[in-house]
Amino acid sequence: MGIVAGLDSSPDFTRIVVCDTDTGAVLRQGYAPHPVDGPAGGGRPSDVDPQAWLLSLGEAAGGGLLEGVQAIGVSAQQNAVVPLDAQGNTVRPAMVDGDKRAQVAAADLVDALGGREAWAQAVGCVPQAAQPVTKLRWLAKSEPDAAQRTAVLLQAHDWLVWQLLGRPARRTTDRGGASGTGYWSAATGGYRPDLVELALGHQAVLPEVIGPAEAAGTTPEGLLISAGTGETMAAALGLGLGTGDAVVSLGASGSVMAVHPEALMDGTGTITALADATGMHLPVVTTLNAVRTLRGAAELLGLPDLETLSDLAMKSTPGSHGLVLLPYLEGERTPNLPHTAGTLAGLRRESMKPEHLARAAFEGMLCGLADALDVLRGRGVEVRRVFLLGAAAELPAVQAAAPALFGAQVVVPQPADYAAIGAARQAAWALGATQGTLDPRTPPAWQGAAAQVLEPGEELAVGQAVRQQFVSVREQTHPGAFRS
Repeated sequence: MGIVAGLDSSPDFTRIVVCDTDTGAVLRQGYAPHPVDGPAGGGRPSDVDPQAWLLSLGEAAGGGLLEGVQAIGVSAQQNAVVPLDAQGNTVRPAMVDGDKRAQVAAADLVDALGGREAWAQAVGCVPQAAQPVTKLRWLAKSEPDAAQRTAVLLQAHDWLVWQLLGRPARRTTDRGGASGTGYWSAATGGYRPDLVELALGHQAVLPEVIGPAEAAGTTPEGLLISAGTGETMAAALGLGLGTGDAVVSLGASGSVMAVHPEALMDGTGTITALADATGMHLPVVTTLNAVRTLRGAAELLGLPDLETLSDLAMKSTPGSHGLVLLPYLEGERTPNLPHTAGTLAGLRRESMKPEHLARAAFEGMLCGLADALDVLRGRGVEVRRVFLLGAAAELPAVQAAAPALFGAQVVVPQPADYAAIGAARQAAWALGATQGTLDPRTPPAWQGAAAQVLEPGEELAVGQAVRQQFVSVREQTHPGAFRS
């Protein structure tokens, strides 16, 4: 039928994929790093001139990459705020990232509304340092003149869509991006302008939230631009996630999210209620200690890298000869133990071997993430299969233990630009909905991600025994850490 493009503007680069509208097959690709002037000094949140995103986009699209493309979808880094004045010019560079000053602003906001539960009930999340609402509070306190001149608030993908359309009077966003701002509720589907005022000190114009299959507009050249979304939501769309699917992301910290038909409001703030790019919801639970647990164990054992740690761990057996590592090295968010430290339990003469400690590090990390999965399961979220993302997902020790500890089929997708592919899929959806060839309630059926599939199989009972061993140590060490 045709071709569409997906554009992913990450914190460091722009990647573009051109896909077949019907199958999703990637036909062409482009890449360019963002031009970098160096990080902003003074310990402030990182500042980026959004023009850098456009320059990178132009370079990535060079060489006729977009020739013949009928529609473009935009995915971009989440939590970036572009404050504009009444004329549509940037008041200051975009604020991307967070720092310790922003953490103070987050605490201020939590107190100002009456605590964590008040925020969780209002918008489904508790302010964190990186969130747009927190950045607005920081701006009001630290740069009051810039805050006062701020008349319009856009996120990165909103701003890029607006630029591609020639800066029209109408500014748009999508549910996915809006749900991470801290001033839009996935449960009600509406903004909370009072929270913008609480943070910024006055009202500001917010972009119109359009539906998943709606087009943001058409360029003067006739190119359709879809709603766009945040990177997390675009990646979920690119992976083809549906009900029953969860994603475990293995970074230094970890996150667990799943597709669910309704927003999960959680008074403790453990669950962040995000919306996805299809009309469904993406409840997210975060842990502070994932791959940093493995790196710490590798350093302790004098090993050069995680591959060597994995090889060593494979010489041990499930249960690590009774060693249990509670991996709360940076404190922990799930369970909420911000001031605790890690615990190594079960030391006996026969367990004090490097391979058992290596295995305990992997099992501790994965059991911590299984705790996060159980928070979602406990709220009625169905988890039939778990997509495992991040470089550490390729490690044999992770793949050997994860299915039995998670109690589900584990899918390890081949590395690909899933956020860009998701953006392209959204573009195909908007194009089809506009032409009347696709149902605006159902995204196009593209081929799924190529992946390795791992089953718990006969190891399930052993894995659940290891899990129970972990839970017992956690309960002994931190009684009632998880509220029932």
